[in-house]
Amino acid sequence: MCGIVAVTGYKKALPLLINGLEKLEYRGYDSAGIAIINPDTNFISCNKAEGKLQNLKNNLNDHNLPGTVGIGHTRWATHGKPDFKNAHPHTDSSGNIAVVQNGIIENFQDLKNKLEEEGIIFNSDTDTEVIPHLIQRELNTLSKLNLENNGSTLLVAVRNVLSDLEGSYALAVLWSGAPNSLVVARRQAPLIIGLGEGEFICASDTPAIANFTNIILPMEDEEIALLTPLGIEIYDSNNERQYRNPVSLKVSEQIMDKMNFKHYMLKEIFDQPQTAKNWLENYLIKNSDNGQYQINYPFDTEFFKSIERIEIIACGTSKHAAMVGSFLLEQFSGIPTNVFYASEFRYSPPPLLPNTLTIGVTQSGETADTIAAIDMEIKRRSSIENEKFKPNLIAITNRKESSIGRQVLNIIDICAGIEVGVAATKTFFAQLLSFYGLAIKFAQIKGNQSSDEIGKLINELIKLPPLLEDLLDKHNKSSEKLAHDFFNIKDVIFLGRGINYPIALEGALKLKEISYIHAAGYPAGEMKHGPIALLDKKVPVISIASPGEVFDKVISNAQEAKARDSYLIGIAPECNGTEIFDYLMKVPSSNEWISPLLNILPLQLLSYHIAAHRGLDVDQPRNLAKSVTVE
Repeated sequence: MCGIVAVTGYKKALPLLINGLEKLEYRGYDSAGIAIINPDTNFISCNKAEGKLQNLKNNLNDHNLPGTVGIGHTRWATHGKPDFKNAHPHTDSSGNIAVVQNGIIENFQDLKNKLEEEGIIFNSDTDTEVIPHLIQRELNTLSKLNLENNGSTLLVAVRNVLSDLEGSYALAVLWSGAPNSLVVARRQAPLIIGLGEGEFICASDTPAIANFTNIILPMEDEEIALLTPLGIEIYDSNNERQYRNPVSLKVSEQIMDKMNFKHYMLKEIFDQPQTAKNWLENYLIKNSDNGQYQINYPFDTEFFKSIERIEIIACGTSKHAAMVGSFLLEQFSGIPTNVFYASEFRYSPPPLLPNTLTIGVTQSGETADTIAAIDMEIKRRSSIENEKFKPNLIAITNRKESSIGRQVLNIIDICAGIEVGVAATKTFFAQLLSFYGLAIKFAQIKGNQSSDEIGKLINELIKLPPLLEDLLDKHNKSSEKLAHDFFNIKDVIFLGRGINYPIALEGALKLKEISYIHAAGYPAGEMKHGPIALLDKKVPVISIASPGEVFDKVISNAQEAKARDSYLIGIAPECNGTEIFDYLMKVPSSNEWISPLLNILPLQLLSYHIAAHRGLDVDQPRNLAKSVTVE
């Protein structure tokens, strides 16, 4: 999940590296570092610091590093503690090779043991450090062949070392013997090359490139590339030179602007009415012939007619959105739908059944478990000759230019724009909207729901943006006041039923992620089957009570919590029954079907204000990263 950036060209590397790392810090902020080749001495200058990028920037204030070739890294720790000695870049014993890496080298211990037997001394606990030592050993072997010290020699050395590595990686390599060259490579971890005029930048994600160029060349899996100011050479795993056209990057989508908000997370919560407007404009189209609304996708949906079951693969917040989606798809289209953790699906997939649609949900488009699960499903279905078992795939993502965008043909772009806050808010909301669209589309195709019922749902969705704006305005201040009561709270229970049970899970997750308060979400009816033992006056209960089929049941379950002296907070419209709550976070009365889209906003605001009141780092909570690119 680390972020890497590498540059070569005619401009000073340091500002480009720091700017790129600033845009990638959401991928990890345990430590940061850079390495730059001095053009006068060909010596590699390596600087790094524990903690956030600002610590590195402070260290570099008095440094004049004139080089134009360099690499940078911001770390999310996997192997080794998040301290100085484990910060990247890592070098070989001579300091002539520097490497930054994102990923996990699974066989690093075996490689390290062999190198130590050869007399190599390691200075870190990371898996990455084996790589520069292996490259140096390979260069020593190649030197006996009287090869020139240039980028091509480094390319050969790195390629030979990659064959020894097991696991996933994206890496960038400097060698003092080839002072104008970079070698980069990827396997199951994202890496993108930005093309300038006589200069190139390579990074883990597009925000690091957006200020540099809008022309990019995403690297494919198992590729390795040599970058010099003169051009790019890309080779596949068979060492065959690759030629393909670059693509344009929508720079406007990569702009990070906090505006007047204290934190990106708060700004992104307030982005959600616009997110709803964007979704309506992009996907809900009125038919000029019959005046009916249709969901419009940029791919052919004819295959939807044959779908008999749906499996959704996701992780974390995306899984909670998928659970709401499963509820909608089953109720509106009558298609059996199952949701799987991607990490579990990979090792215990369900039996193969015909006419199945597989939906992968990943905000970043780079989630390692989701991508691997989709890849496995493609392979096992492609191995069956029967047409009914062919892979039918959709990906729901915020980054259509990502790895999953190259893996899956049918992409639903959630169009949420860049989200800087590590804890997902507007992207979760946009994923929910994507599932509403799919449910409507399947219902219209399958005809399992009356057109009147579908029409009512569409009309409710059309009216959403002003409701959301009003909801945010009303709850921002009230949530801030309520947050003061949570200063010493250590445990919180969230309850929901039916379509709002996943919202209870998401509310609990948001609170855990940014405030570090232990929280758990439960189906309200399950409270009395064990979790009720946790309740007392020190454990608040937040209950989602939307009018509808299960409203009375939720109120009864809330009564059970109140009888145990828990402070009871309700997410509900003001109506008969809600007087039970000690504090009511009012939401507009609405159709139960769209209630998740309303109920999630006050929960996000409450979590935000609790964390802010505690003085915590809301946008970059400890131990987390925005894009989970390791298993």
